[in-house]
Amino acid sequence: MKIEYNLAAEDYIHFNLFHLKHSKTSLKSLYLQRYLSPLFFILVSIIFSIMGDLHLLSTLIPFLVLSILWVIFYPKLFYRHVRKNVRKMFKEGKNDALLGAHTMILMDEGFVESNSNGESKVKWSSIQKVKEDEEFLYLYNSAVSAYIIPKRDLSNQVEIKNYIHSNVKEAES
Repeated sequence: MKIEYNLAAEDYIHFNLFHLKHSKTSLKSLYLQRYLSPLFFILVSIIFSIMGDLHLLSTLIPFLVLSILWVIFYPKLFYRHVRKNVRKMFKEGKNDALLGAHTMILMDEGFVESNSNGESKVKWSSIQKVKEDEEFLYLYNSAVSAYIIPKRDLSNQVEIKNYIHSNVKEAES
């Protein structure tokens, strides 16, 4: 079975965001940053009131408002920061092997993925897991990297997904 698809920088940004939103480690980090920072803000307000000989309520209210805003908006800021950094990384150098036209030939023993820089042969046993969202299939070959297959370029999505899942499950056994 042969799949032809194109990858753009936005597809890699999408993958990075998908991975962060599904990684236990990054979710834990986001949770800690989201909720421990407001505790720090409140502690600072208490210190200001003690050191400045101010009424606690006059310093606490602004920091409480800041804390509430932080809890509400921090995830959006975090993911925006990730998008921005991934875009910057793509501008740092050549990315011919990642971007542009790709061909993947699916076989019983694995697949061959090729692009303008060459090709790589991958055994199904090296695919750790298969994940997907509305737009992409992700064939994870490590804890942090995956082959990205955009569904927009697949004419027979169900057949391809079933074939991949059946072979990855066989490899896991």
